[in-house]
Amino acid sequence: MTSPTALCAGRVVAVTGAGRGLGRAHALAFAAEGAKVVVNDLGVGLDGSGAGSGPAQQVVEEIRAAGGEAVAHGGDVATADGAASLVATALDSFGRLDTLVNNAGFLRDRMLVNLDEDDWDAVMRVHLKGHFLPLRHAAAHWRAEAKAGRVPEARVVNTGSGAGLLGSVGQGNYAAAKAGIVGLTLVAAAEMGRYGVQVNAIAPAARTRMTEEAFAETMAAPGEGGFDAMAPENVSPLVVWLGSAASAGVTGRVFEAEAGRITVMEGWRPGPTADKGARRSPAEAGETAAKLLAASEAPQPVYGAR
Repeated sequence: MTSPTALCAGRVVAVTGAGRGLGRAHALAFAAEGAKVVVNDLGVGLDGSGAGSGPAQQVVEEIRAAGGEAVAHGGDVATADGAASLVATALDSFGRLDTLVNNAGFLRDRMLVNLDEDDWDAVMRVHLKGHFLPLRHAAAHWRAEAKAGRVPEARVVNTGSGAGLLGSVGQGNYAAAKAGIVGLTLVAAAEMGRYGVQVNAIAPAARTRMTEEAFAETMAAPGEGGFDAMAPENVSPLVVWLGSAASAGVTGRVFEAEAGRITVMEGWRPGPTADKGARRSPAEAGETAAKLLAASEAPQPVYGAR
């Protein structure tokens, strides 16, 4: 059933990793606001193994059963062909693409001394490359539209993580990939604004396959009033708004979203500084650094640190 606000009526939205968890919640929420949705999912396991079309098709059937429009896409968006076909599926099925939500991912958690190269590469591939390639192909389409005089109201919502902002013990590969996604978001927002494209990122916290073990103690059953604080559906309203035309003027920003809380994250910016106007000795550099550190704010603790 479409929401009375129909915030995304007429828009076409592609969501990667939309067969389960956050991606599924996003796809259903966009459809409820009137969007036509391309539901991408490989149907892999938590560690990226295996594949199947079932999860994506199930979400498509859910959307259709509620009166919406959706198609499934089973391509691997961490490949050039898969990412290109995601954009092509939107254009072939619905004639346009307005919003891209990059969400696909999986985990290969290890402490650094036990983290092997394959686990590093696999997580970098699905998270970082799996964001870059769909963004690159969607951006090329939107730039061509703008140059043809059809400037879009295009939106990209990337999926970061608190792990990429603060770090997370046992997740060196995941944290590095998610930090890279934030950097990619900032660059894409700066480069694509002239073509009518806004790019933002979220750092969500919700109960999904990827988080149920890490946050087992904090992901309890619904509390007073039946509010399930860790339901992935709590994150989706912000994603839908960022993916709609209503978010005009918002780009290059990162938001934390958890339960009923939304936070605008303020990233790296200059803090205390000292300029001698000449080269320091190592001892002088150390003295200066110590004074600056004493005047600075302490960093937030790394997730999982004791």
